Amino acid sequence: MHSEYFKGEKMGRIITPVKIKNLRDPDKSIHIDAMVDTGASYMILPSAWKERLGDLDLIEIAELETATQTTVKGEICGPVQIQIEGFRRIYSEVVFVDMEPENGNYEPLVGYIVLELSHAAVDMVGHRLIRVKRMDLK
Repeated sequence: MHSEYFKGEKMGRIITPVKIKNLRDPDKSIHIDAMVDTGASYMILPSAWKERLGDLDLIEIAELETATQTTVKGEICGPVQIQIEGFRRIYSEVVFVDMEPENGNYEPLVGYIVLELSHAAVDMVGHRLIRVKRMDLK
């Protein structure tokens, strides 16, 4: 997808490799480069990729607010396994949203829930993800 951004930064953006797998049908998986967006909550994927992950449960159709304060609908689906390269795998849900590709590429997003569960934090100085050494209990 965004090979020029692979696991690094361009214009302050953090792009990281992510593998997403359908838990009920492990043959249905995708390997993508996704932008880290701490303003997003879930793993956000384009609706155009929904079939690539196979049959997932539709958990909810939710209203989402974009960065431009536009309201869009998204389909929360699961169960999936998500693994940010170099971090622990998690079991969660994804949100499919209608997106327009830019220069032929979609821009999936890794949100803060996925980051926290993966024990990943954003290094704002180095523009990269770093491992969280300890989980918070307070």
